[in-house]
Amino acid sequence: MQIGSLLAVFFVIWWLSFVAVLPIGNQSQSEAGAEIVAGTDPGAPVSPRLWRKVGMATALAVVFTGLLFWGLSNETLHHYWNR
Repeated sequence: MQIGSLLAVFFVIWWLSFVAVLPIGNQSQSEAGAEIVAGTDPGAPVSPRLWRKVGMATALAVVFTGLLFWGLSNETLHHYWNR
């Protein structure tokens, strides 16, 4: 697999992972009992912790991209898939 293809696959897997981990651990303003700021939605998260979620998405993307790369380069799997 060429480096450009690997980066493209990594980006797609990262984006899917980021969208998957985005709602984890969010607590809305109304759920937290915090003061609802005027002009905001009561369902807006109090503290979204985006950098933590970026790290989680990156870790997941590294693992899944590694598994995909391993699966594509494994001779036993190639033999099994090409029967």
